[in-house]
Amino acid sequence: MYITLFQRALKWLLSLVLLLPLTSHAEENSINAEQAAMLSKDKQAVIIDVREQNEWQQSHIPNAIHIPLNELPQRLSELNRFKSSTIITQCRSGKRSAQAQSVLKNAGFTTVLNLTGGLNAWQSAGLPTE
Repeated sequence: MYITLFQRALKWLLSLVLLLPLTSHAEENSINAEQAAMLSKDKQAVIIDVREQNEWQQSHIPNAIHIPLNELPQRLSELNRFKSSTIITQCRSGKRSAQAQSVLKNAGFTTVLNLTGGLNAWQSAGLPTE
């Protein structure tokens, strides 16, 4: 029991340490690929892929939710269960996901981070795709 409690506390502390640098500089709303992978692996964040269908079919991050940017405003209700969760927006290079980040924040989602460099950075870091 104490080990489980310790493990939970350690995961929480690790998450805090990973997210703290994000709030201390101008890119406070961004996250790098390694940080995103760690948070999503531990189910502490959900990744929203806002690329087009053909891009998604070529390659995507495992367990990411696919909602193309142009459909996001109409499909926000699908994400309501994540309103108080950490959401990581992702596209190919980071530009469309920054727009998605704004849409989600304006819709009341509390913690929305943009994956810096998008899928390009994820793949460059050697992280898995499907």
